[in-house]
Amino acid sequence: MNPPSGLNPLLDSKVPQRHVPFVPEGTVMKEFTWRAVLLGLIMTVVLGAANAYLGLRAGMTIAATYPAAVIGMAVLRVWKGTVLEENLARTAGSIGESVAAGAIFTVPAFLIAGSWTSFDPAQAYWKSTALMTVGGILGVLFVSLVRRTLVEDPDLPFPESVAAAEIHKAGRRGAESARYLFWNLGVGVLIQALGELKLFAVDKDFFFRIGTLGKSFVRLGPLGSKNVVQTGAVSMASAPTVSPAYLGVGYVIGPTLASLQFSGGVIAWGVLVPLFMYFLGPSLQQFLPAGATDENWAGQAAAVWRYIVRPIAVGGMMVGAAYTLFKMRKNLTSSVGRAFAELRHGTPPMETLARTERYMASKTVFGLIGITFTLMIALYIYFSGNVVAGVVAAVVMLLVGFFFATVSGNLVGMIGSSNNPISGLTLSTLIIAALLMVALGVSGTKGVAVVLGVAAVVCVSSAVAGELLQDFKAGYILGGTPRTIQIVELIAVVLASLVMYFPLYILHVANIKAGGTGFGDRALPAPQAGLMAALAQGIVGGEMAWPLVVTGALFGLAMILLKVRSPMLVAVGMYLPLPTTFSIFLGGMVRGLGDWLGKRANHNEAQKTRSESVGVLIASGLIAGEALTGLLFATFRFRDLKIPEIFHEPSYLLGFAVLVILGFAMIRLPFANAGKPDDPAPPAVMM
Repeated sequence: MNPPSGLNPLLDSKVPQRHVPFVPEGTVMKEFTWRAVLLGLIMTVVLGAANAYLGLRAGMTIAATYPAAVIGMAVLRVWKGTVLEENLARTAGSIGESVAAGAIFTVPAFLIAGSWTSFDPAQAYWKSTALMTVGGILGVLFVSLVRRTLVEDPDLPFPESVAAAEIHKAGRRGAESARYLFWNLGVGVLIQALGELKLFAVDKDFFFRIGTLGKSFVRLGPLGSKNVVQTGAVSMASAPTVSPAYLGVGYVIGPTLASLQFSGGVIAWGVLVPLFMYFLGPSLQQFLPAGATDENWAGQAAAVWRYIVRPIAVGGMMVGAAYTLFKMRKNLTSSVGRAFAELRHGTPPMETLARTERYMASKTVFGLIGITFTLMIALYIYFSGNVVAGVVAAVVMLLVGFFFATVSGNLVGMIGSSNNPISGLTLSTLIIAALLMVALGVSGTKGVAVVLGVAAVVCVSSAVAGELLQDFKAGYILGGTPRTIQIVELIAVVLASLVMYFPLYILHVANIKAGGTGFGDRALPAPQAGLMAALAQGIVGGEMAWPLVVTGALFGLAMILLKVRSPMLVAVGMYLPLPTTFSIFLGGMVRGLGDWLGKRANHNEAQKTRSESVGVLIASGLIAGEALTGLLFATFRFRDLKIPEIFHEPSYLLGFAVLVILGFAMIRLPFANAGKPDDPAPPAVMM
């Protein structure tokens, strides 16, 4: 018979340690207060509108988690608010960015594709709002079913959740933690601001040419005959973006995941782009949309990546997503099974559960899903003009939406919501929906409309699910109540959906008045929406480049057979810009080098914990600083304020020097604060 726990160290070492939140479960503390909720709702509208502008202009959004955390902490501190109130305000304040991302990636596509003839409020407001509301609510409900599985997964580092939680904790731990966090927040602000003011260039691309584009060389053919072949090849070695946030994300996720993601960028730009450039040569224009590229090397290489390599990456992401869910099947089945069991037997009384175990009743979750599903059927029947097509589209949206909401949550756990490839997940959904519409014989503008309708709901759902899971994890670290977070998120997504049309409408009309054509022109490119419209029209019209998607799917299968740890992350690396993955990779390497130096110095567990805590605080500050500054400059651009330029053509060398100095500090400071071997261990950073 084994001795009781506590008497056998070997047995005790195998018992998993129970998570201890920052605010202990037995502590009674204010959390759901109207001041916290109201502040969060104001932030979700403002930050969501700012991100809608940035996304339509630049094709990207800025994570709202960190601005919401800092603003919420500063405002609520005036009324002596609690850390759980601050967390709730940040939770509500950050979700508007996700609704904005879903909206800008898909809603303009209806107008670009010609499915909507007008974007006036009388015609477009209710349709846009319905799509965003349905998607936002479903995102909250879907992730509620799998919350426990993903939040408690020890293999998911949740870099941005950890960073957000550290912001809240630093204000409560005293001067030492706050010093590391806020000093580096200032560093992130300074570096990002100097880059925006063009003291240095933040990106640099290097193109290596082999041969000369359009020139001929002679190749021997059969029996010594000569064939004249016009060709050339190009490869790009992109320098890492000078980004404190990307460096911080790479540091938190560590060298393994950072390397996996970067490998996708290497495959895209080091293998696929040169191969396509070599074999297609001057005939490249035949395989690209009209006006997609310039005649120069750089323009053609970028077009190859966008229109050829990215569809391959989408195929890889589809297979990678399926494989990710397959590996999670037991935990997901357990989570959904628990929800159905609670539906049958009822949820235990809230007062009998610890605060961190209180979540929305399964009966409520499934009931809301049922109501939303009914609304979806009516919406899709209206779009398609076909009852069967509308019902099929709603069923597809429900199944695929849950599928990709879970995948989105898993990706956020690995790389954070800022790098979550929502547009790639949406493209996968669009392909599935379009194939079904073609099979049902739904074509023309109505077919395109229902396909885009499915894609829009899934896009918003996936974006909201990823952000909510990030908030769940931050709440898990801090000790928040899941049920309270769910309720606040539902309120916030409905409000954000009700108002998000107006920034889109204002920008569209303002562009037309300035002489543009609205969505899709040079001043308001809406790149993701344009791609969605093109793909929907291409598939429904029978012009989709299926060989590229199938090639990507087979590539994903090959990675699975090779036992690659995360085929999905590799495909995401192919889909994201190379400078982004390169910068994240550098952050991972900085973390790896710091860990290696700690092992070389024979640091014990207490020293490792102290070093890791300081490193995460530094990374969190850098991430938050860049996000705040990016949002500030986005506001300047929104108001058409001229941003001064220090140099008209800034040098990247100075920016690279900044990266080197920053990397050195991220190694040196944690190592220097490891302390002595006999110092007491601080609280561990909860991942």
